[in-house]
Amino acid sequence: MIDIADLTRRRITDPECIPNAWRTRQRAARPSDGRLLLIAADHPARGALTVRGEPRMADRRDLLRRLAIALARPGVDGVLATPDILEDLLLVGLLDGKQVIGSMNRGGLQGSSFELDDRFTAYDVTTIVTHNLDGGKMLTRVALDDPGSAATLEASGAAVTALAAAGKLALVEPFLSERRDRHRVENLLDPDSVIRSIAIAAALGATSAYTWLKLPVVGEMERVLAATTLPTLLLGGDPAGHADTTYASWAAALAIPPAAGLVVGRALLYPPDDDVAAAVDIAADLVHGAI
Repeated sequence: MIDIADLTRRRITDPECIPNAWRTRQRAARPSDGRLLLIAADHPARGALTVRGEPRMADRRDLLRRLAIALARPGVDGVLATPDILEDLLLVGLLDGKQVIGSMNRGGLQGSSFELDDRFTAYDVTTIVTHNLDGGKMLTRVALDDPGSAATLEASGAAVTALAAAGKLALVEPFLSERRDRHRVENLLDPDSVIRSIAIAAALGATSAYTWLKLPVVGEMERVLAATTLPTLLLGGDPAGHADTTYASWAAALAIPPAAGLVVGRALLYPPDDDVAAAVDIAADLVHGAI
């Protein structure tokens, strides 16, 4: 059980406890099979709080409880989140021995007139290096009719270069996107659009030596993943439909090179039957085999 009152008290009375805890955190080696299962929890920072239409991620106590369950399961390699969430997990010791990926650009708030302005408002490369995180993740949406996409590409490219110079993983999440109306941006999830986004994202930065991709599971994944040699983590998205169908689609995609694991948030933290441990165990078995 996470003591929320104690977390707040420590933040009030001893803010230095956070950088001190980063300095003493026990880092994790990359799994021997080279594959990763990461739990994603950076949705709230973009104002994306809903799960199957309900604002379930708005309850931070409940979210942290679910993250604690997930991170305790065998086969879970780490977590991807913004500083506020990672620091809560850090202070209660849940990041020891885990891969930690900092979410970097959260400025494009869901439903806003500036949603496609994916500027970097969370982690920067300097902090990722200072706190010895394992890498940084950047959302890279490209809307061909939005001039702001040029700035997103430039910022993502600079982050890839700087992370690589520090030997840190750069996890790039690309989409071709369209604004359907003032309050709705839609990511294009047809195979050809995903393939085009891969080609754009893979070339960002001065080197791809430390670049991994974060991609949706869509139709024709054999053809989609043939578009790159970069290690690729498959994302879960807002869970819809039957869980068994979702797991089957992950399993099929994970069998295709260069798929190297999963980075999933809501589908594992808020499964239809609310059994977080069971959902996470299924994903761990898909990524690493029998644990």
